[in-house]
Amino acid sequence: MNESKEHAVIMLISRRVKVGSEAAFEQICHDMMVAASKFDGYVGSQLVHPGEEPDIEDPLFHVMLAFDSPEHLDLWKHSGERRLGLAAAQPHVEGSTHVRHITGLAHWFKVPGVSPVQAPPRWKVAVVTWLGICPTVYLLFLLLGPLIAPWSLPARTVLLTMLVVAAMTWLVAPQLTRVLKPWLYPKPKR
Repeated sequence: MNESKEHAVIMLISRRVKVGSEAAFEQICHDMMVAASKFDGYVGSQLVHPGEEPDIEDPLFHVMLAFDSPEHLDLWKHSGERRLGLAAAQPHVEGSTHVRHITGLAHWFKVPGVSPVQAPPRWKVAVVTWLGICPTVYLLFLLLGPLIAPWSLPARTVLLTMLVVAAMTWLVAPQLTRVLKPWLYPKPKR
């Protein structure tokens, strides 16, 4: 199997919005995320506002779009819907656009707006991943176990892994990263 098809990919777009244009920009982003949701392979999207992270001074808006493969992301990137949205957003932004593509689990342990000098060691990422996945899986088994017990093993596996990935991506990992940030990204010693 082609390596590019084994991992979801996230496109992170960072823009500075003109003062007074925030509401218009947010509406355009919302409309673009709705349009993206109709494309094959769409996994999810989120708009992160400046100052959303209380201890990070970041004047930029960040839009995250997740697709199940680079090929599906490319279809969105080259679509007429995206071109129209970008044209509509242009009068409301200033400066250049910063675009990053993230694959695999790396996006779970990135603090929005911060580019750490050094990524956390793999063992720390493994510990935090386990701290998130273990209770999430346990809770899902408690809540859904009896309901899905008659299902086939592949069907149960698909449902549970899909729910775990969604919970980790949008709920658990961001909270764990926020709480454990001093441990994951310690300040360099002087």
